Amino acid sequence: MLTTSLFLASNFLNFNYISFNNQFISYWLFLLYFYYLIFGEIFQSYNLNVSNNRYLVVRSIILTAFSTTIFYIFTPFISPILPTNRLQIIYFFLLLSLPIIIWRFIYMWLIFSPKYFKNVVFIGSSERIKKIIHKINKDNYHNIIAYISDKEINGITGFNDILTTKLSSIITPSYITEVVVSKSELSLSTINSLNKELILLFKQGVNIISYENFYEEVTSRVPKEYLSHNFYKYLNFSKSNSSRFYLFGLRFIDIVVSLLGVLVLIVLIPFLFIGNLFANRGSLFYNQERVGKNGKIFKIYKLRSMITNAEVNGAIWAKKNDTRITSFGKFLRNTRLDETPQFFNILKGEMSIIGPRPERPEFVKDLEEKIPFYAIRNVIRPGLTGWAQVNYPYANTIEEQEIKLRYDLYYIKERSAFLDFKILIKTITTVLLYRGQ
Repeated sequence: MLTTSLFLASNFLNFNYISFNNQFISYWLFLLYFYYLIFGEIFQSYNLNVSNNRYLVVRSIILTAFSTTIFYIFTPFISPILPTNRLQIIYFFLLLSLPIIIWRFIYMWLIFSPKYFKNVVFIGSSERIKKIIHKINKDNYHNIIAYISDKEINGITGFNDILTTKLSSIITPSYITEVVVSKSELSLSTINSLNKELILLFKQGVNIISYENFYEEVTSRVPKEYLSHNFYKYLNFSKSNSSRFYLFGLRFIDIVVSLLGVLVLIVLIPFLFIGNLFANRGSLFYNQERVGKNGKIFKIYKLRSMITNAEVNGAIWAKKNDTRITSFGKFLRNTRLDETPQFFNILKGEMSIIGPRPERPEFVKDLEEKIPFYAIRNVIRPGLTGWAQVNYPYANTIEEQEIKLRYDLYYIKERSAFLDFKILIKTITTVLLYRGQ
């Protein structure tokens, strides 16, 4: 769409900022695509939950086109020379936004509709499958055709009794995309009977997937059932964890980004000092003990965002809308500026840019007693940001901490350069959209 709109505008309209007859056109277009894809990720243009909402579609594309335009026109040497007629820049922005908005509306009308979603059938006990069914009902890009269970789930249609229903009577291979099976809590005779029918369906081309794999795919965290005595059957290190090339690249990026971060912090110090003087009243910096890789204790550096003596009665988990956070501290947290001193921790090798957030020893001791295998998250270097941090920011109960743990374990299991990139993009989105932590 971008190429077509620019080509038509340069040939049939009064648009000459980008000429398709120029020998450097391939370089110009490559740079444009690069910027557009990066900013599209940052402003969630490719998020399925955004793609079916007209307001969010328009907002994300406008922000993407505006950011691409600004970066593109100020990229020296590899982008076209700035036009003498500055209106060309306005035309360029419109060509990057209006055709894509029109295309997205067509996409929503023709493609992003229920007839193109996955048609799913669930098999398993109602207690086991009801949460995931309710979740995908809200996500709006799965069609729940039926569920075969021990009893009906409130608010969900399509119930079939697992003891009396024949799969062949409700599952048509040409219509069903996926069958999700949870065998836990089912009797051995029921499982044996199901397996015979599932084998026939598999032979006919129906995709059969376990509840655990489907849960990971939908939630991007490992299921609770993985935290059991035989966890090693399901939780393994990502192959990236033993790749010297990946680990070297990660450390190299850590050092480069941290040096840039320290320079930014030095530039901002005078402004932070003034803000702290009037709206924080107290020391600007503070340090705190945290648990690092393999349980090693280190001191983390932060900009103070809470009132002095915030924990005079002992360590307390931070929570959303915490009353201990000052007005200036709220700004620091929302922009993530309070974390910038941790670039020094990264340079020292105590932390990485990406990894599980380091917890305080007092909390870790308590959590290890109440949550099985909590210490597993400390097998890699803690991070400035992480998969749990961008998906589930605040956790101030044991149940919520367990959910965050499952996000961390998913990262350890699936760790890769692509997942690291997604975390960075999500972090940038959080900061730019002022969502706090």
